[in-house]
Amino acid sequence: MSLNAIELKDVKKTFDGSDYVLKGIDLEIKKGALTAIIGFSGTGKSVVLKHILGLYRPTSGQINVLGQDLSQLNNNDLTRFRCQFGVLFQSAALFDDMTVLENVLFPLDEHRRDLSYQRKIEIANEKLRQVGLDPKHFQKLPSQISGGMQKRTGLARALALDPEILIYDEPTTGLDPILTEMVDNLILETHKHRPGITSVMVSHDLHAAFRIADYVAMLDAGKVLLYGTPEDFYNSDIEHVKKFVSKGLRH
Repeated sequence: MSLNAIELKDVKKTFDGSDYVLKGIDLEIKKGALTAIIGFSGTGKSVVLKHILGLYRPTSGQINVLGQDLSQLNNNDLTRFRCQFGVLFQSAALFDDMTVLENVLFPLDEHRRDLSYQRKIEIANEKLRQVGLDPKHFQKLPSQISGGMQKRTGLARALALDPEILIYDEPTTGLDPILTEMVDNLILETHKHRPGITSVMVSHDLHAAFRIADYVAMLDAGKVLLYGTPEDFYNSDIEHVKKFVSKGLRH
């Protein structure tokens, strides 16, 4: 049994046949760990994420998720397989015309038709409470709650199907420092209280990544420049990494 939840082996990707965005990504993401994928803009972080989710197929190389070679799955199988992922999108990406509760019910309605409506309501309520949202907000629309509450709702929706892997796509982009810290703490608390869950955070926020992640993978020019613990990054002799660390990681 592999100790890794996700394995990328020499993954390359080109969209036009000549310019490679990913130039041979080798990455092993450990089961049960919180791993941050960092790097300057344009280094391929989001492209890696979309490969892990099966939204992109690699030009060459192999991707295994929870022991499954994604290349072996057709589109229908992939859709079913993605139920093992929960994703918190950059802007929370809630449905504007649905209440907070209805947003969390959505994946349950789509993928758990074996459950009674009452049971789905119970699960949605439970997930919203787990992320610290007060029941008085459950019937509100996203436009009627704060940005922090929207993030909590998005996370509750990501947890609705009890996924094995939680993915956070730039979860703090555009947030003020106080809200950023709240979201970071929410990610950490969620990870700690769900034993065995694998969390992957794609972020440009280096301070947060080094504060809450067990492991960090830094991408540069379509490859993994360094993978290791935050301590490995602090002690690295790689010039590009040292530049990153000097940009305030020790503050």
